[in-house]
Amino acid sequence: MTEDEFLQGYDPDAFARPSMTVDLVLMSIVDGTPAALLRRREEHPFQGQWALPGGFVGIDESLDAAAGRLLETEAGLADAYIEQLYTFGAPDRDPRTRAITVAYFALLPSDRFAATLKASADLTLAELIVPWAGETGGTVTVCSEDGEDLPLAFDHAEILGLAVKRLRGKLDYSPIAFSLLPELFTLRQLQDVHEAILGVRLNKPAFRRRMLDKGWIEGTGERETGASFRPAELYRFKQQD
Repeated sequence: MTEDEFLQGYDPDAFARPSMTVDLVLMSIVDGTPAALLRRREEHPFQGQWALPGGFVGIDESLDAAAGRLLETEAGLADAYIEQLYTFGAPDRDPRTRAITVAYFALLPSDRFAATLKASADLTLAELIVPWAGETGGTVTVCSEDGEDLPLAFDHAEILGLAVKRLRGKLDYSPIAFSLLPELFTLRQLQDVHEAILGVRLNKPAFRRRMLDKGWIEGTGERETGASFRPAELYRFKQQD
């Protein structure tokens, strides 16, 4: 039997086929706290609860294409760089059907969400409450800007928890934190971002020495404006060769 003959006689229904979805973990820092974009579900299951923007992958659609489409239609962002985070496939994670989801991740400044939040009352940038230290891992909870607990749908508390764990783990060897900063920033701003992600206070001299030693930043010779005291020097991310 040739391969063409085998494929012509192959029954695609011989094995049950799970559905495939994509979920988008779009994180930022708001008032010194990690936050993520969530959408309130209008339909069952979990009607009225909050979920990561996402949806089903089309039968003729690649995962990356589905993620790009949902980034625009569900999150209102057309040009954010996203990358795969992890695949979640617990058999009971979706009460509708056997569904496997691929989570995509992006770290964005909070002002990137302004337009999409204004355009949709069903979207919110919710604060993440991380009950574990370091890279212990586990689920997280979320709350509104008013401090109200927001119930999460599906396994999205687990997905968000893994995103926080992965982000914390990458801080020391990857310049990912610079995604949250303006083009020019102070060392205080850079430390604030690291402290918000890690959930701990950092020693100021040690942190600044480590950042300078890594070669990720370079001074501009400029200083911040509007400071009450001696203006701090402004730095920029040094593009790596």
